[in-house]
Amino acid sequence: MHLYVLRRLLMTVPVLLGLTVIVFLIMSLIPGDPALAILGSYATPENLARLRADLGLDLSLPQQYWVWLTNILQGDFGRSYHLNRPVLDEVLERFGATLILAGTSLVLCVVIGVAAGIVSAVRQYGWADRIITLLVLVGISVPAFWLGMLMILLFSVELRWFPVSGMYSIYGGGDLPDLLRHLVLPAVALAVVAAGVIARLTRSNMLEVLRQDYIRTARAKGLDENRVILGHAFKVALVNLIPVIGVQAGFVIGGAVYIETVFQWPGIGRMLVNAISTRDLLLVQGGVLVVAASYVLFNLCADLLQYWLDPRIKA
Repeated sequence: MHLYVLRRLLMTVPVLLGLTVIVFLIMSLIPGDPALAILGSYATPENLARLRADLGLDLSLPQQYWVWLTNILQGDFGRSYHLNRPVLDEVLERFGATLILAGTSLVLCVVIGVAAGIVSAVRQYGWADRIITLLVLVGISVPAFWLGMLMILLFSVELRWFPVSGMYSIYGGGDLPDLLRHLVLPAVALAVVAAGVIARLTRSNMLEVLRQDYIRTARAKGLDENRVILGHAFKVALVNLIPVIGVQAGFVIGGAVYIETVFQWPGIGRMLVNAISTRDLLLVQGGVLVVAASYVLFNLCADLLQYWLDPRIKA
């Protein structure tokens, strides 16, 4: 176990290093001059040249990357041009709100997807299976941002059950019930696609396990059907579902970018949209790097959990 964990941790090092290269190169390809975006179109050439030198934009691309990487390894992500505060402070503050949204969505999609997949497998070719399959196909096909706007029109504008946007009410509120009321619509909109994926894979894995000889033996011994399904079949199917849940966790965090924009959720996705529009490259680089690194870490945790459940898995 310790050897497997060490090997997986060492494998994440080149992945994270590759992420820094990709993030830096993508940001460098964005058209426009950050110095001009900061000073405005009326800036003098002397001021532009001075600011480019202060920001290190006059260096070659490999030199810029090396300076940025060494600063990151020391915990210095730079300073936001637009917000005039350290990038790491802003990213961590916004990332907390994103984790609340993404964590709630992940719990919803796992619970709904697993439950729907089990029912669909147990009732194969029945009405429940057909209805769940139809709902899963519709859920996977509908874009999350479009579903979010429809939910706003129906549940916020027409029925007025939930707030339109934000994380807390502008006047009053600020407590847990207020947060939950604001969280329902974006969390559900973000969870629909991931729940559909998990439901389909849960169904296929459960059907494969339910055909095994030891399941027939357990039923022949007269064990309760719920114990056979949950205590025997689902335990085996769960091992193959763990990596899928890890991938969907990364999908949920990445999908929070447009959901936060639709619902005006004060998370890292909305921060990235604003940073891109203002050409705040250091803030964009820091935000994208944190999101990408969290995706890698989620998959690492999923691999370790899968290995813990089934040590026969090879490293």
